[in-house]
Amino acid sequence: MPAQLPFTALLNHYFAAPADAFLNVVHVHPKYPSQPIDNSFAMEMLVFLILILFFIAVRASLSVEKPGRVQMCAEWIHEFVDEQAHSIVGHGYERYVPFFTCVGLFILMSNLMGLVPNLESPTAKPWVPLGVAVLTFLYYNYQGVRTQGIVGHAKHFAGPIWWVAPLMVPIEILSHLARILSLTVRLYANMFAGDMVVLVFFSLVPIGIPAIFNGMHLAVSLIQAYIFMLLAMIYVGQATAHEH
Repeated sequence: MPAQLPFTALLNHYFAAPADAFLNVVHVHPKYPSQPIDNSFAMEMLVFLILILFFIAVRASLSVEKPGRVQMCAEWIHEFVDEQAHSIVGHGYERYVPFFTCVGLFILMSNLMGLVPNLESPTAKPWVPLGVAVLTFLYYNYQGVRTQGIVGHAKHFAGPIWWVAPLMVPIEILSHLARILSLTVRLYANMFAGDMVVLVFFSLVPIGIPAIFNGMHLAVSLIQAYIFMLLAMIYVGQATAHEH
């Protein structure tokens, strides 16, 4: 049986039966019925719980006269994402800020999990970045259709010259599908490599040297979360842009 992290073992102890029942309903049969919840899903749930608690703490501590540290942190995050979205998406960017914020925070927290003992980064598993990439793909296409209609959004795939459209449409479709692969591989490869480097050096030199690579892991985590969020903004901006 695969090794379980403490939090994964806790979830399997209390929720193995409901998880097995749900998986059987959708015709997915886990290899280990006593451990249907794997480490990556457990880490995602932990990130989800942390973010929910953070949002609850922000809501509970809102104050105009005496803002606390949690509120100030939330305001800084919102202002940062808001400024980036305004400069990239442009007019009407406000409606997309919650999505960008959630994606950025989820990826950042997932990346940073690898720095905590007895935890690991779920983004170091390919299916987690893939899930977020597919969600981003569906989101920006949905917003494109919502903003411009099916015909208007389809014009983005046809190009500006009508007689080149038969060639441009399949190329654009493949290009958009390749974005899923690009988002997935970029995030997964960086986080997997970071975890492996820390693990190797910790096994060789357990004192001092791993701290340097933990610092590198922190930097990579921040950069990759920012890049993913930035690309999501670019895709939404392109999908919702109006031709003038």
